[in-house]
Amino acid sequence: MKQCTHIDALPHPEPAPLSETCPECLRDGTHPVQLRLCLTCGHVGCCDSSPNRHATGHHAETGHPVMRTFEPGESWRWCFEDHVLV
Repeated sequence: MKQCTHIDALPHPEPAPLSETCPECLRDGTHPVQLRLCLTCGHVGCCDSSPNRHATGHHAETGHPVMRTFEPGESWRWCFEDHVLV
């Protein structure tokens, strides 16, 4: 089974969220479906079900490999690089 090779390099504790919602969606006047938190820098972006997929765009621009859900009651993480749940 494939594993994430980036989890050990993440900052501890995890970064504080830089916002409460997706700032790109606010700027563009769109509505995020669900939110994701970058575990490298704290950027909050919208999920791939949202119109503009800002969390994935953040990864593409920065190379930050792991995000987690930023939804209440959820705790899963995703590695963009290794394509696995962490």
